[in-house]
Amino acid sequence: MASSKTGRAHATTMVVADLDGTLLHDGETFEERFLTQRSIDSINRLHDAGMTFVVETARPVSTGLQFVDKLPVDAVAYLNGALIDFNPAASDYEMLTSGIPPKDGHLMKIGFSSRRACEVCRYLLEELPGMEVGIVMDDVRYTNFDVTKYWKTQTWRYTDFNDVPEGIADKLILFPNPEQWNRVRELIPADFDVHISEGSLWMLMSPDANKEHALNILADHFSTPLSQTASFGDDLVDISMLQQSGRGVAVANANPDVLRIADEICPSNNDDGVAQWIERHLL
Repeated sequence: MASSKTGRAHATTMVVADLDGTLLHDGETFEERFLTQRSIDSINRLHDAGMTFVVETARPVSTGLQFVDKLPVDAVAYLNGALIDFNPAASDYEMLTSGIPPKDGHLMKIGFSSRRACEVCRYLLEELPGMEVGIVMDDVRYTNFDVTKYWKTQTWRYTDFNDVPEGIADKLILFPNPEQWNRVRELIPADFDVHISEGSLWMLMSPDANKEHALNILADHFSTPLSQTASFGDDLVDISMLQQSGRGVAVANANPDVLRIADEICPSNNDDGVAQWIERHLL
């Protein structure tokens, strides 16, 4: 367990939580993962006590908003930070996925042009024909494969990457076979960062679209020192966020690399570990 922050404890005023594998209980399918009443109640209580609550998730709006709507969320970073909503109470699905920023500027999009996204997809397929690739933009997946094999409720369109609309893409998604991993790493252009989720989904994103950067943006927005933040996560994409936080807490079911760097470990997601930690330390 990490110990670099030992002796530097500060009062926590902002709590940041990942969803899948952290705040949500597991389900038979992606769509069956769920939030318990205990978690809802504990987060409501900490919010009533004056603390800020933020969600940072790899989920897009289509599958993340349903959980945000059940909680007193002050801000959300969707798509690992590619879309930041500073005022969820004023947002709805249409606004978040229109690609048109609201007049009050409470949304921030950190991505890259769809034209560049298509160039990269075509390049990858030239080198690795048949690999499953796609572009996520405004909550639509433009892919060369049937998305429903992974996610049953997400909107998608078949494409050869010559007919994707103009816009700002959030990320590229890849499902390389294990034997393709080393070659894929060699092929990724320098203007993209790689995030691997749940051991199979590769996400190519803007270098500024990540949970660590989102944490810094949100802490600044709420005038909260990082030393007063507590972040919860389970996967590799959560590591930098946990390391930047005043208290980086891994759930017991987390990836071994996450457990290794965490300041603290709470019970697993299926044991309401985040709620238990909040109840013990903040309420």
